[in-house]
Amino acid sequence: MTYRVLAINPGSTSTKIAVFDDEKELFSKTLRHDPEELNQFGGLLEQYDFRKGLVLEAMRENNVEPETLQAVVGRGGLVKPVEGGTYKVTENMLKDLKDPCIWGRIHASNLGAFIAQSISDSFNIPAYIVDPVTVDEFNDIARISGIPEIQRQSLFHALNIRYSARKLSEMLKIDFNKANMIAVHMGGGISVGAIDQGRVVDVNNALLGMGPFSPQRAGALPIGDLLELAFSGKYTKKELTDYLTKTAGWMAYLNTDSGIVVSEEVEKGNEKFKAVRDAMCYQVAKEIGACATVLKGKVDAIFLTGGLAYGEGIVEEIKNRVSFIAPVHVLPGENEMEALSQGGIRVLKGLEEAKEY
Repeated sequence: MTYRVLAINPGSTSTKIAVFDDEKELFSKTLRHDPEELNQFGGLLEQYDFRKGLVLEAMRENNVEPETLQAVVGRGGLVKPVEGGTYKVTENMLKDLKDPCIWGRIHASNLGAFIAQSISDSFNIPAYIVDPVTVDEFNDIARISGIPEIQRQSLFHALNIRYSARKLSEMLKIDFNKANMIAVHMGGGISVGAIDQGRVVDVNNALLGMGPFSPQRAGALPIGDLLELAFSGKYTKKELTDYLTKTAGWMAYLNTDSGIVVSEEVEKGNEKFKAVRDAMCYQVAKEIGACATVLKGKVDAIFLTGGLAYGEGIVEEIKNRVSFIAPVHVLPGENEMEALSQGGIRVLKGLEEAKEY
């Protein structure tokens, strides 16, 4: 039997959708939303019914009737920490996604579960989320930071990393649940994680924490200098947070976060661009080395994914430093819609059970 699944990935001013029959994509589309139109709803989560209507309209325009769906999968938002997998959308989940106190904010991805549940109610099909950014499979030792007031947290590109690890396991003909890998997602932010028998047991906080700098984010910084900057009076807390998470890294040094632009400048012989690009690759490689120690050197494979993995120069710089650890594989792209749909399809096919939140 072929299973048809709708995947929904909401952003602040857009909603990405795709419909898959098993692994075959029928269509995908990015629905753009006018910010002024969204403002009329008051809050972010109040937009779900409006976005749902646009999703169903887009499906019909692409000759896919909603009544033919077997499931709907939304992007997992800022739920409480969970282990990886596919989760049924429940009232407890929706309640937590409404609560800004859990993570200090409500993210646009939180809408995914609400839109999915509304479509589920309309067509009597199951609604799921898959591998939210809050997937937490840390070993206890990985949580200890150095001071009791701070605990290391698991916030990373879980959706693409876990899906890419599954794909690579199939390619290498090894059991995902027995695989030891080092995963690197490189986009606006960078996640480098140690996968021990299918579980991401350690990873840098890809939003505002340790790890390499990226096109937009600062990564790990010298604590003393950061304290000086924080108390300099130059920035408010919000301004400094925005700087460290949105306009640091390549943006601060090069005034661009585009891998294409950086690669073009390097090809032209721009030494500044090459130095900053190579420094990022150097830090990524160091983080890969750290993950190798987490796995005690028992590494089946290293893989590079995300948008920056299309950059041949970036890939080669990293490979040159880490290929002695394990074979390096490249699976470029975000793969979010495919990852969402296949999470639902694995459950429908009985390959794994949907988890309770």
